[in-house]
Amino acid sequence: MEQIKKVKSMSIWIFIVPFVAVNTCLILITQFHGLFPNRADIIHNTFPYIDGGASISRTARVFPTYLIFKPAMFFTSYLLVRYWYLNKEILLKIGGEHKHIKKIIFFGVASAVALTVHSIFLGVKFDYELYKLFRRVIMLSFIIFEIVAQTYLVIILYSFKEKIIDLINPSFLKAKLVLVSILIIVAVISIPIISLPGNDFMGFNLKFFKHALEWDYFIGVITFYLFTFFLWKKINL
Repeated sequence: MEQIKKVKSMSIWIFIVPFVAVNTCLILITQFHGLFPNRADIIHNTFPYIDGGASISRTARVFPTYLIFKPAMFFTSYLLVRYWYLNKEILLKIGGEHKHIKKIIFFGVASAVALTVHSIFLGVKFDYELYKLFRRVIMLSFIIFEIVAQTYLVIILYSFKEKIIDLINPSFLKAKLVLVSILIIVAVISIPIISLPGNDFMGFNLKFFKHALEWDYFIGVITFYLFTFFLWKKINL
């Protein structure tokens, strides 16, 4: 099936492009300080996946790293839209209509739009509380829409499991289920906390926790697409 071949290709790029872009920004801003004309932009000695020494936006919103980050996110947004529509085609062809198919399109495309909007405004500074709230809402919308779309896709795949069993590697369907479950649990616990303005929560400084969670959650979200690549078996046309 041509759509399966395409979705495998699409999914691996949805993993690779943001992973490489974000970590390239991190390496440049922490190791190649000569590239940054504004010395206040550079960051020293941090591995934010563990120590939360900087947020993703902090590494990507300044010159020249935004020249890498923004195009990569725009391209990823395009790939996400294509990914969700390809999944719709596959599901309709294999299993027929399903009550949740329209939902994966709505939430999947909405997540891509939110990512695009977030990337456009990244680095744009306005000293208005309403603007800061807008940016937080857009970022949270991306996370929520993405996880909802991924969850509905896993639900549909499980409901079609008997029909697609010869086309998939079942272990990666289980891996998708475990991953999405973890992402939901972490989101439910952490979103009410990290969405609070400022970094103080009951006397506890949340700054480094927020940053580390952001990097690790980012890996979790894009790993879903890596699992898609391994989920579908190679189809010989």
